[in-house]
Amino acid sequence: MTRILGIDPGSQRTGVGIIDVDDTGRATHVFNGALVLLGEGEFPLRLKRLLVGLTALIEEWRPHEVAIERVFLARNPDSALKLGQARGAAISAVVLRDLPVHEYAATEVKLALVGKGGAEKAQIQHMVGLMLNLHGKLQADAADALAIAITHAHVRATARRLGVGTQLAWSRK
Repeated sequence: MTRILGIDPGSQRTGVGIIDVDDTGRATHVFNGALVLLGEGEFPLRLKRLLVGLTALIEEWRPHEVAIERVFLARNPDSALKLGQARGAAISAVVLRDLPVHEYAATEVKLALVGKGGAEKAQIQHMVGLMLNLHGKLQADAADALAIAITHAHVRATARRLGVGTQLAWSRK
């Protein structure tokens, strides 16, 4: 059994989702939520809250691998910079615990879950609920984090079947 932590980084709220994956590739929901970073005065204190929150989550749930969403280009340069800094804080929390990090673009997550890279958020949330047998509406950031974890589980299973690394299994080159 492999435990995967999915992270959807954000500068105001960071989604987290944890799944267990068995040897057949079947995923089971373990935990999901969002680290709310608002409420701190200065942006550096939000980053500290993110780092401390993820560290505590890693200590409590003990994941074996981590999947995180790659930064996309935002319309607002300041927002993109803050998102990149939040992503960096999240990656720091993970690598300080010596966990392997796997990165996926939003279009790759949509493709893995829905079959098309332009899927809507509601479609992603629906598929996450179906795949993990969850009932009720999922919080958006948590659903995205679970989707990232599921994507990594799919890529891991493909890589295992092909006898290659996860980067090569997902590469279209």
